Amino acid sequence: MIITVTLNPAIDKTVELLDFKVGALNRIKSVRKDAGGKGINVSKVIAELDGNTKALGFVGGSNGQFIKDRLTGAGIKHSFTEVEGETRTNLKIIDLATTDETEVNEPGPNISRDDLVNLEENLLNNITKESLVVVAGSLPLGVPEDFYAQLIDKLHGKGVKVVLDTSGLPLMKALEAKPYLIKPNLDELEKLINKSLKETEEIIGAAKELHQKGIEIIIVSLGGDGSIVVSEAGVLKIKPPKIEVASSVGAGDTLVGALSLKLSQGEDLKEAIRYATAASANTVMQAGTQICKKDEVEELLGQVEIEILE
Repeated sequence: MIITVTLNPAIDKTVELLDFKVGALNRIKSVRKDAGGKGINVSKVIAELDGNTKALGFVGGSNGQFIKDRLTGAGIKHSFTEVEGETRTNLKIIDLATTDETEVNEPGPNISRDDLVNLEENLLNNITKESLVVVAGSLPLGVPEDFYAQLIDKLHGKGVKVVLDTSGLPLMKALEAKPYLIKPNLDELEKLINKSLKETEEIIGAAKELHQKGIEIIIVSLGGDGSIVVSEAGVLKIKPPKIEVASSVGAGDTLVGALSLKLSQGEDLKEAIRYATAASANTVMQAGTQICKKDEVEELLGQVEIEILE
């Protein structure tokens, strides 16, 4: 089973309008509310692709209940840790005229030390040695910057691999704990090694530096240009299918979810990243915050180009 951990989940409220103007009255065309947060999105993708997953994390108040109800309705297992306060709402504004997306995110509730202890106990009670844990998203208020590093160390002590999808200082500190897989974008990779990266060879070199520090798989996201994958097996350059973009929301979470699923099923990395890239592209084809559709993903597999660089 793939366990996802989302410390700072949210209700994703997506509004669509025409010709969004800052500092003026804007009239909404449509509104959609979804259970969100990076780890929760990963669980939704895994479930859509017929995988076995359970979502963990913090929830609070009526918004937290909304998230639990939505996941239950979708047939996704969950075991959240209840906290004081209200789970946040993140607003996504999509301009239908330009396809521009503007995000306004709340900080979320303040997390206590007892909350962290309760979450750790819950997580350790939900894993087996066969589990793969995906830890994803930002840290809420009250959580120390090295918490992901602490969590990874404890999971390693149980023989469990950890996929980490976060950024900034929490990612930097977590590298010391050697997560199994990370997925920085180019900007995040530059910050991790404190160096500007222009050429493909420089990007590969930077990813290799992280690999040599004990991280098994590094996927450098290059947005619409695909990704570069560095692992013990070598270096791959991935080019996604050429598709019509409807919304980029959830593309990264889809890649993490689909890749985690295929790796947990014993797929080799090359074919796992092919599938994950097709799934991510299919999410980009969906409107708003909708995720990939399994049958459509399989139709895109043949359009993913993989070049073996090393």
